[in-house]
Amino acid sequence: MTLHRYVALGDSFTEGVGDHETSLPNGVRGWADRVAEVLAGDDFAYANLAIRGRKLLQILAEQIEPTLEMQPDLVSIYAGANDVLRPRVDIDRLVEAYDVALGRLTSAGARVVVFTAYDPGGSPVFGALRGRFAIYNELVREVAERHDATLIDFWRLRDYRDDRMWDVDRMHMSSAGHQRMAIAVLDALGIPHDLALPDLGTRQTLTAGERRSANVEWAKAHAAPWVKRRLTGTSSGDSLSARWPDLAPVRR
Repeated sequence: MTLHRYVALGDSFTEGVGDHETSLPNGVRGWADRVAEVLAGDDFAYANLAIRGRKLLQILAEQIEPTLEMQPDLVSIYAGANDVLRPRVDIDRLVEAYDVALGRLTSAGARVVVFTAYDPGGSPVFGALRGRFAIYNELVREVAERHDATLIDFWRLRDYRDDRMWDVDRMHMSSAGHQRMAIAVLDALGIPHDLALPDLGTRQTLTAGERRSANVEWAKAHAAPWVKRRLTGTSSGDSLSARWPDLAPVRR
C-alpha cells in the first residue's frame, strides 16, 4: 500500500501527550508521528490536528473540514473518551455524530483508522465508568464496520495492563505505550515496519506503604488538577494549537 497524505485527528491520545519530546511542538511526539515516520517517502506529507482535552463534537467541528480540504488518503481519528469521563454524557448522540463524520471521510476516499477506548476496569479511579466505556466501544465497533474503517481495538490490547505503558499522570500513554500503539496501527494497515515492542525492563515492586504514598502524590499532582478543570469547564488544551496543522514532509 502506498500512502501520500496522512492526517491525524483527535485529542491528547493522538496529539502525543505522555511521549515527551521537548524539541517538538507542544513538547510531545506520539504514536501518530511514529506512524508517519514509517510512511515517510519522497511523495508523503503528514498533518496532526489533534489537541489535548478536546471532546468529540469539538473534534468534529474543528478538524473534519480542514481534513477534507487536504484530501488525505489516510485519516486516523480518536474521539469520545473525554466525553465519557464527564458526569453526564449522551453516548448515542455522540456516536451518531461520529457516524456521520466517518461517512464523510470514507466517502471522500480516505482510508480511516478508528479506535475503541481503553478498558479502565483495573483503575481504582476510572473503573466505575467501565460500563460506559463498554457501551461506547461497542457502538464505535458498529460504526467502524458500517464504514469499512480499520479498527484498533484498544479495549483488547492487554499490554496496557502494565502501568509502565502509562505516563506518570496515569491518564496518557508513556513513550512505550505510544510505540506499542504505532505498531498496532501499522500492523492493522498491513504496512511493513521495523518498530520493536518497547523493552520495559524489570517491573518495580512496591510495598503497600510505597503504593499508598505514590497514590497520594498522584492525587495531588494529577487527579486534583484534572477534577478542577472539569469543574471549571477549562481544558489543558485551551491555549494550544495543533502541532502539525498543515500537510508537510515528516519533520523528524
